Amino acid sequence: MNLKIIHTKLLSEFSKAIPKDLQQKFDNLKDAEISTDRFSFYTSVASVFSSKIEGENIELDSYIKHKRDGIAFLPDYTKKIDDLYSAYTFAKTYVLNKGNISQAHKLLSKHIVAKHQQGKLRIQNMYVSTPDGKIEYVAALPNEVETEMEKFYSDIELLLKQDLQLQEVFFFASMIHLVFVKIHPWNDGNGRSGRLLEKWFLAQKLDEKAWFIPSERNYYEHHQTYYHNLRLLGLEYPELDYSKALPFLLMLPNSLKP
Repeated sequence: MNLKIIHTKLLSEFSKAIPKDLQQKFDNLKDAEISTDRFSFYTSVASVFSSKIEGENIELDSYIKHKRDGIAFLPDYTKKIDDLYSAYTFAKTYVLNKGNISQAHKLLSKHIVAKHQQGKLRIQNMYVSTPDGKIEYVAALPNEVETEMEKFYSDIELLLKQDLQLQEVFFFASMIHLVFVKIHPWNDGNGRSGRLLEKWFLAQKLDEKAWFIPSERNYYEHHQTYYHNLRLLGLEYPELDYSKALPFLLMLPNSLKP
């Protein structure tokens, strides 16, 4: 495959390191009994824990009561999670491509960025900072973002056409997540988008069971490790070392329960 931005050198090492029973674990995935035609338990799990990674003060039990049972909470408590839930629901119906990635960002960022920034590539510098204000990552420069994203979209299109083995699907899903958040193309909502794109690719290549993988919950429960593994690649976009990406890539297959 002639991929333009997604790296493949770790694929062999990744394949050796993943759980030996990954296929069985995937085959055993099933929806929760409390899901209905109008309510998805695992979409709620994904939306809640992906939002909690970003600092949202939301609890799964409360959100389920809100989403399934119609129990009212203050709008500020649920609105960003509702937006992300809508983006996941959208992704379940539409193909993973440039236009639909933009549309998904419009949905999930409805209460995060200004309307004119929703689904639009950023034109400002982007830094990721620690809570105490230290810069821990410098993303792609504004004049690089469009070019890097075109490479990204091209690679996704190519990968979707390939006949991939299970371990390859998980590898490339994780790489899509990682490369996307390293480009950091939006003004905000990059982490939420990256985790959605990972799951979206899995579902496109495998089947709807992929939506039941509790990856967002695993990332939240190990969020210090999640951020540590992201930082391993380096401080600045041009100097990223993807040979150090294996710890991050393995977090996805390790999200499947025994």
